[in-house]
Amino acid sequence: MIELRPFESLGGANHGWLDAKHHFSFADYHDPKRMQWGNLRVWNDDTIAPKTGFPPHPHRDMEIITYVREGAITHEDNLGNKGRTEAGDVQVMSAGTGIRHSEYNLEDVTTRIFQIWILPTRSGEQPSWGSRPFPKGDRSGHFVTLASGFDNDADALPIRTDARVIGASLKAGETAEYPLGKDRKAYLVPATGTVRVDDVRIGARDGAAISDVEVLRITAIEDSEIVLVDTIQI
Repeated sequence: MIELRPFESLGGANHGWLDAKHHFSFADYHDPKRMQWGNLRVWNDDTIAPKTGFPPHPHRDMEIITYVREGAITHEDNLGNKGRTEAGDVQVMSAGTGIRHSEYNLEDVTTRIFQIWILPTRSGEQPSWGSRPFPKGDRSGHFVTLASGFDNDADALPIRTDARVIGASLKAGETAEYPLGKDRKAYLVPATGTVRVDDVRIGARDGAAISDVEVLRITAIEDSEIVLVDTIQI
């Protein structure tokens, strides 16, 4: 089953400095049919103006993955962590028992990110933050795991949940496969380009909620950059 969520159908709000689109209910946008997908709770498509950002604010009990599409984001938190994550790279914040942080676009250009929140399946642990480069050339033609709650994904950023965030860069006509399993769910968003899954065409920044698929096959109609979350059934 594939439920297409066209970009134009997403909720959101334009705050001037921040133009946010929401794949799931978030802030003032509420759709009872789009509350979460498995333990994937938030997928925000954020466009952040230069020299602006999110001032210090708290989180707890959430795995927050930031995929930077363009520009860069600078993180700082009350644990003393500070880092800049640029386009193509990923940062993970495990909010755990509580953390306070800021996220700013300190660049001279617009920053565009996917911010993905996944409900943890482990709780009561101390908060943490980490960032890692994932060169797009290394995921050309196939999927690479960016963040994972599984021990065997040693090269991925760790998250405290039964989920995996993966990415691929496909040339037009290329196909990538991912062994999802019918007991799992997936949510797929092309950051750029257009892909096809079965007979469903998924354009840039559209969402696709996928279930009851043993092996997921994604074919690029044009050069595409793909982000996918593999999550549990709930």
